[in-house]
Amino acid sequence: MRSATRYDHAATAARRAARPGDRDDRELIRLATLAASSHNTQPWLFEPTPDAIVIHPDRDRRCPVVDADDAHLYRSLGCAAENMIHAASLQHLAADATYDDTLDAVVVRLTPDPARQPSDLAAALTTRQCTRATYDGRPLHPDHLEALLEAGTGTHVTCEVRTNDADLGTINELSGLVEAGNRAQLGDRAFRSELVDWLRFNPSIALRRRDGLAGRVNGQPPLPTPVGRLLAPLVIRADAQVRLDRERIATSAGVAAFITDDDDTASWIETGRCFERFALRADLLGVRTAFINQPIEVAELRSKLATALRTTGRPQLLVRFGYAPYAPYSLRRPIDDVVTTRPMANRRYS
Repeated sequence: MRSATRYDHAATAARRAARPGDRDDRELIRLATLAASSHNTQPWLFEPTPDAIVIHPDRDRRCPVVDADDAHLYRSLGCAAENMIHAASLQHLAADATYDDTLDAVVVRLTPDPARQPSDLAAALTTRQCTRATYDGRPLHPDHLEALLEAGTGTHVTCEVRTNDADLGTINELSGLVEAGNRAQLGDRAFRSELVDWLRFNPSIALRRRDGLAGRVNGQPPLPTPVGRLLAPLVIRADAQVRLDRERIATSAGVAAFITDDDDTASWIETGRCFERFALRADLLGVRTAFINQPIEVAELRSKLATALRTTGRPQLLVRFGYAPYAPYSLRRPIDDVVTTRPMANRRYS
């Protein structure tokens, strides 16, 4: 019980209110790390420089089975960059983010701007979460839907939504593709093994690691790690996950798809930025979000997903949304673990 209390205190501390003031790189990085990442891997390293903070991929935290091409990894970098841009506004800094392929990194340039006012999305930096629970089934208010579409659209990213009240046929198609993705993934021993490696079966191990998928977030009872790893193959089964995701989609207000023309690193990063804006705006509106990316992660389903969405573009993320209360929050790694002061421009990745 004490470890659960310590877990909740740590999650709350990570999301303490943002502090406006002069440039503070550690505060910018803290708020950036509250962004979404696949499996809560937090696959980033931050390099502060005099006029920028460079966000590098941390390839030691990749998921080579579910994310073989590292697309999710780079989308996560885009999410972190978007958070940092809004955090910078609290410090009277103008910020913009670009992908530098010579560095293989996202460069967030920071320029002092005394007249800069805080972004309204900055208010959600510490409260946004991926809420994997069922939602309450209410349709989204039309103004909320319009605001989400605007937030999720970028220069090279289109955000499209299908709602349960107006597009039930398409929603059922998407639910069927999520089911097919679950069956493909959970029938793959390598996928199950990778997933279990990122599960945190009790608050104590979650507190030690500060990453991964904590059972406390989903309301699962704590188990000793050896017991959890032993039982996982018996509990994590396709039929159960299919039933759960079918209910989750049915109780959502709708599904959002983030679509690009290209399918490259820059597109993945821009997609992450657009999703993070979408999720921040949703949080301010009392709307929860959660990924249902199985049809994107299973290669043979991705073209079927495009067909179901009636698009010629490349679906990059699939997200359900709806009204629901907050769930317990996930943890984040300490700032010192994600900051590098060593110039990384000449680093080569294999």
